[in-house]
Amino acid sequence: MSDSKSKFKSGFVAIVGRPNVGKSTLMNQVIGQKIAIMSDKPQTTRNKIHGVYTTDDKQIVFLDTPGIHKSNSKLGDFMVKSALGALEEVEAILFLADVSEELGGGDRFIIEQLKKVKTPVFLVLNKIDKVQPEALLPIIGKYSKLHDFTEVVPVSARDGNNVNTLLEQIGRYLPDGPMYYPADQITDHPEQFICAELIREKILQTTREEIPHSIAVEIESMGTGDNGVVNIGAVIYVERPSQKGIIIGKNGAALKEVGKRARHDMERLLGSKIFLELWVKVKEDWRNRESVLKTLGFRND
Repeated sequence: MSDSKSKFKSGFVAIVGRPNVGKSTLMNQVIGQKIAIMSDKPQTTRNKIHGVYTTDDKQIVFLDTPGIHKSNSKLGDFMVKSALGALEEVEAILFLADVSEELGGGDRFIIEQLKKVKTPVFLVLNKIDKVQPEALLPIIGKYSKLHDFTEVVPVSARDGNNVNTLLEQIGRYLPDGPMYYPADQITDHPEQFICAELIREKILQTTREEIPHSIAVEIESMGTGDNGVVNIGAVIYVERPSQKGIIIGKNGAALKEVGKRARHDMERLLGSKIFLELWVKVKEDWRNRESVLKTLGFRND
């Protein structure tokens, strides 16, 4: 038992919570680099994002799941099934709740799902930067009446407050295990996936309310030229011609702004100059067409 390798801990941890409570923000804070998109619009995470956090003695693989919500489309069904499926695959579950908002029906719905699993469940109270310290105990009391949480950890995912404490607590529940990913790897998603997500993030940041869930982004081509520049061609899919006009904007200004912002983040991610070409195409009602969903990478397997 003196073999130091046997003391290395590793495991998988799911981050769940209703839409827009800060799951992607927490993931990015832990990893130290943007791998999950952030937006003030709910339901922006569509696929499980695997973020990898590695230290000398442990490796935590995080699954940032889509927000669990009442669905009204096949895309919504996929997102909810994806989130609930993650609960069966992990060593621990982080139930993220927003302390700046009242405990609501969405939180209660998720807690009812958590009662069905034997996995340790942490109550992670996020956005403590938005409330007074004395308000925390009553909030903890409300949640604790609904479920016997394994641990309760208040954090500010945005500022990083208490995030290290959360990581230490998670480490206590990890079994002895291998290093699943190289120490310098922060995600198991291909670069194309992250680049597509970055483009989608910029659209969410720059468009009106009717756009967010009507868009999907597909990287059609990606390669490095002789000059070392990475050439990326991407298609933005929308459901209606009117949405195409909104994304392109007057004289192409809106699409140009999206491209500029996305290219900036891609260059930081890849460490190379980027030449980015964007096209906008209409695929009517794509969110309810299973063949299109599979083409764009939304799979339940």
